[in-house]
Amino acid sequence: MRVETSPRPDAALLAGGTGALAAVLHFAGALKSVPLVAALPVDLTAAAAALLLPCLALLALDRRWRLDPALALPLLSAAGLLLWLVLAGCWSTSRAVLTEKLPQAVLLGPPMLAAGLLVGADAPARRRFCAAVVAIGLLVGATVAWGVATDQVVLGGEVGADPARIRVQYQLAGLAIACAAGLAAVRLVEARGAARLAWGLAVLALAVAVLLPGGRAALLGLGLAVAGAPALLLWLQGRRLAALLWGAGVAGLGLGGLFGLRAAAPVWADELRTLERLFGDPATETPARLVLWGEALRWGGLAAPFGLGTGGFNIAAGVGDDRSLHPHNHALEMLAEAGLPGLLLWLLAFGGGAALALARAGRVAPGRTARIAALTLPVALTAMVSTDLGNRMAWFALGLLLSLSVEAERRHV
Repeated sequence: MRVETSPRPDAALLAGGTGALAAVLHFAGALKSVPLVAALPVDLTAAAAALLLPCLALLALDRRWRLDPALALPLLSAAGLLLWLVLAGCWSTSRAVLTEKLPQAVLLGPPMLAAGLLVGADAPARRRFCAAVVAIGLLVGATVAWGVATDQVVLGGEVGADPARIRVQYQLAGLAIACAAGLAAVRLVEARGAARLAWGLAVLALAVAVLLPGGRAALLGLGLAVAGAPALLLWLQGRRLAALLWGAGVAGLGLGGLFGLRAAAPVWADELRTLERLFGDPATETPARLVLWGEALRWGGLAAPFGLGTGGFNIAAGVGDDRSLHPHNHALEMLAEAGLPGLLLWLLAFGGGAALALARAGRVAPGRTARIAALTLPVALTAMVSTDLGNRMAWFALGLLLSLSVEAERRHV
């Protein structure tokens, strides 16, 4: 007698939901610049996380996973780094920064890493994730442009300082636009016919949009993603000359466009906050990042070999228990706060993840590698000039890099 069994959840629906929710969680900070999202009665980050977790669990059960043994080193190093940060908190003089940053790194880092790894390894989930990122980038770019034109948004500043306008976290908005532009540029290279024109217009629109929020790192990240990801695709396809020409062409057009806009339309350039910050007079004061980097290096030497303790840099540098004045560089942050053991573990985890991704680049589909590059290059740049290790986006990006060493296949039962 044949036994009827209930059908399994549709794999395409599961993957689509997982990919879209992962994109929403990854760029929740940027989406909060959208008026409809900002008006939600619930926090978008918490809601997306609550919906994503069961989807990830179902996806993990629905697939058969094959892992490269080389994953062991960066994964064990990441676990060791988090444990060391907890231990280093014991001798930290900070209270406010420690109690805010450490839970974010220890409690959010591992699940975000796992989410990036699963979504990046599963082809259907990865496709939906990339499509959602492009949509988010275009939506955020259009919303910020409209908000600036109608004076409905305030770019940065303290939370609640201007209740009448929506606060835009310009670094996160720019990062979403940069990642979307990199993915759109990959599609531009892959497309044929009229579709190529459409993707070209999307890249151009995103390139203009990134000039509005004011994030210089996002502008550089967009250039890196738009130049690097398609060039990597062409290189892996054996089109080496085309790859070099693409990279050089994007660099030339980008720099020419920036200086041309500045020279031809200075009034417009002053209205574009990113350009205004990029071409502002640097002689008036030493850039704050250079000061913070110098202090981080100095205290990394003075507090060697074990560092100042997690979150301890700010007080030692004389800026108070204020997280916003962190070293703005993950490597220097580890050196100053976690000492030589923390820096070594960080290099093995994040540097090892990047090295493993490079080693795997030629063994997977070129389009897959190029998309991971488009998604991680802007985040990697941001990690070296902004944010601290408590930023969940860095851990998700690490998961995406490691996903190149994982293959997922649907179970047949």
